[in-house]
Amino acid sequence: MHYRRSEHTASTLRDGRVLITGGGSAVAELYDPSTGTWSPAGSMHYSPTEHGSVTLKNGKVLVAGGFIGTTLVNNAEVFDPLTRNWTTVVSMNRSRFLPTATTLKDGRTIVVGGNYENTAEIFYY
Repeated sequence: MHYRRSEHTASTLRDGRVLITGGGSAVAELYDPSTGTWSPAGSMHYSPTEHGSVTLKNGKVLVAGGFIGTTLVNNAEVFDPLTRNWTTVVSMNRSRFLPTATTLKDGRTIVVGGNYENTAEIFYY
């Protein structure tokens, strides 16, 4: 990788590349296992740690929650691998660190838990 990271996430894209987000850097990176190379994947609007990420049914990646420095956030944004652009989306109702995000069969995404919460939120993109 081009940037040192800690407490980041990795999401597998449809084409087999891996998107690395956060970990103290707003610049995301793509790893291509077929060539063994790293490339920049645009800059996020924030640089989270201890966040959640998941590849959506449409091939985009949702990144949600975590910390910015020592501040717990409810931010969410989506990465489009075709354009390498980041789009800020509606914030979560609750700030969460270490949440689990899962894409459901119907295309919605559920973000569960984080910071000892027994709650869930649904995203649809």
